[in-house]
Amino acid sequence: MATARKVKKLRIEHGPNYYSLEVQGKANEPICVAGVLNRAKSLLKKLPLEFSLDEIVDRLDYNAPRVAVIMGSPDHPAHVADHETSLMAAASLWRRGAVPFLFGVPVICDGTAQSTPGMSGSLASRNLVSAMVVNQMEGHNYHGAFVIQGCDKTPCAIVNALASLDLTRRRRGEAPVFASFAPAHVMRGGVLPVDLKDELLEIADQADCVEEKSLGDDLRYTIRHILQCSSNQAFQGVFARAVQTGLITKEKHKELEKRLAVHTCPEQGGICAFNGTGNSSRYIVASLGLVHPALEFLTKPPTFEQIDDAVAAMLKVCNNPLYSVSNIVLQNIENAVRIHSAMGASTNLMMHLISCMIYAGRQFSIHDYDRIRRRAMPPDLMNYSLTEGRDIFALAQQCGGGLIRGVETMLYELKRNKIPIAENAPTMAAKSWAQRLRQGKRLAADNVKSNQIILSKPKRGCSGVDVLKGNFFESAVIKISGMPDPQLDAFDEKIAVALYFETEEDAVSQLLNIHILDAVLQAPKINRDILLQLYAHNAGRSLADPDKIRSKKDLLQRLLDDDAFRMAVIVAGQGPQAFGMPEMFTPMQHINHNQSLKKIAALISDGRYSGVSYGAAVGHVTPEALNQGGILFLQTGDLLHLRLRKRTITLLDPDAFRRGKRVSYKGKLNEKRQILGRKRLKQLAARRKSIDPANLMNRVTDAARGVVPIEVWDQASRKSR
Repeated sequence: MATARKVKKLRIEHGPNYYSLEVQGKANEPICVAGVLNRAKSLLKKLPLEFSLDEIVDRLDYNAPRVAVIMGSPDHPAHVADHETSLMAAASLWRRGAVPFLFGVPVICDGTAQSTPGMSGSLASRNLVSAMVVNQMEGHNYHGAFVIQGCDKTPCAIVNALASLDLTRRRRGEAPVFASFAPAHVMRGGVLPVDLKDELLEIADQADCVEEKSLGDDLRYTIRHILQCSSNQAFQGVFARAVQTGLITKEKHKELEKRLAVHTCPEQGGICAFNGTGNSSRYIVASLGLVHPALEFLTKPPTFEQIDDAVAAMLKVCNNPLYSVSNIVLQNIENAVRIHSAMGASTNLMMHLISCMIYAGRQFSIHDYDRIRRRAMPPDLMNYSLTEGRDIFALAQQCGGGLIRGVETMLYELKRNKIPIAENAPTMAAKSWAQRLRQGKRLAADNVKSNQIILSKPKRGCSGVDVLKGNFFESAVIKISGMPDPQLDAFDEKIAVALYFETEEDAVSQLLNIHILDAVLQAPKINRDILLQLYAHNAGRSLADPDKIRSKKDLLQRLLDDDAFRMAVIVAGQGPQAFGMPEMFTPMQHINHNQSLKKIAALISDGRYSGVSYGAAVGHVTPEALNQGGILFLQTGDLLHLRLRKRTITLLDPDAFRRGKRVSYKGKLNEKRQILGRKRLKQLAARRKSIDPANLMNRVTDAARGVVPIEVWDQASRKSR
């Protein structure tokens, strides 16, 4: 531990000091500071930590930086260790001349909320947390924040709040708001016990014996994944199918789930090791310059020395407007877009990163994001795999082991691949990126000789999230980095039959139904002529012997046998205003862990996806169904032309297709299917009542514009400051 030293007198130089006049605050706040420091002293027994109520009042009076240590709720795995981390941060702040305060915010775990009513309030929590942080920072007049960064959407929620507050304070002529973020460590995946693994493999062998080989293969494939909450969802789907086929009982299903659950998460907590929204937020907040490199990639909670390095750098620049939160966000947006793309990060960040820009004062959309990305297309520099030991925990080990430097390494490799970066943008290391990259030691990705995750030579020339357009929607997104080239080939330029669902629950029920394709056969629009044309287009040749196949069922089976059938599972009515924009992780996971479905099924929704989702997953469709977007009017049996490399999805004219012509539908669905639309809108209105009114998102922008409050959007400018 550090030894005692003389504390430098530090003060905020601009704007009023409300505590010089606010006598009630000088009475109320010292005991709060002393309480935090007393607990810190008890935790850090070897650290000299001297303080008194007199000194706390003096610091308040001469305007020492009042810094809020913002922690998350410990009912989220990423925040299990926040208590200790927050006390170390408070001790560091005090020893360096600031006045530390501590407050926490609620944090919804999307994994915990998955497939429950709570998922409809998850995205809303981002805007609510932003409002709460602004409210608390204003109410107690904090100058800046040291943020213990957790998972999902909350990190960007706090960036939003601090950037917005920075703008407000500066409009009032006050000091800029500064902040440094300390991401929670990466949590190691669980270990599947040997006896449980053997039992699961035995079930897989039994599936082979009863001619359910695809089920056996799916179980073996799922076993290969690192054990964590996302893989448990996959196991659930495979087990449900095993119950349907009589391989296991419902009771056995529950027993297996329990044994998986208790071996999944280590008690130390942390952010899950998959490349999901939690770790995507890690990269994004770091690439926005708000994370000190000492804290960026850890495999266990930070030490006092690591926290102290970050606090020292933050306080060094606390009076410099160059390092204000809004300016840092605006100056680093190109780095964030390119890091997000090159690292194959979560589609959720297509809203959260955009929201950061809007709260920082710039009107910004996925189209602005797309322009930055396409101006210099980042290649795929992420060799990530949950089945081959290349997860984010392994990446954190490589960083902690002194081999590479995380986001700095990624920026270095982008430069080496001739992708421009904003080198002069400021960071909370109290240096620009150029200054940070000037220290060349351990920068190159090829310093890792075994199990390389960040690459020097790209896997392929494109990565990230594509923005799609169509004739029944304005915009949507698909994570191309989550589709290997063979899978992209399997869906690109194919025509898919729509299978429409009004709720996620209905979709999940059918995706776990071994007879799911019966719904396609029952669709009045899917007749023999349509199936023959589907075969001709998707197979690239006409069926040689159509007259020998008499029933639609046999004809569909022929399409399946010859890999000529594709299906678009539509889950509508999930948009932010309709239903809170829940993640469609569960239905996508059931597709990905059913090798038969994975080959043929894409999922299209106005909902969003978990960061760990991958495959043919199209989300964020705008306008959403509640706003009478075209997705509201689709029906089972509609034909969709998936042109993923051309970044379009087109609803086809069925009559023309029946005659062998691919013609876009030219009519107005909202007029032709008006009665259907009205019926569905009534059902959506009824479903909204299942969400607590405090969680409803009414006055927000659409998914393409970050799902931010209209008031925040209206105050943002189209031009950079």
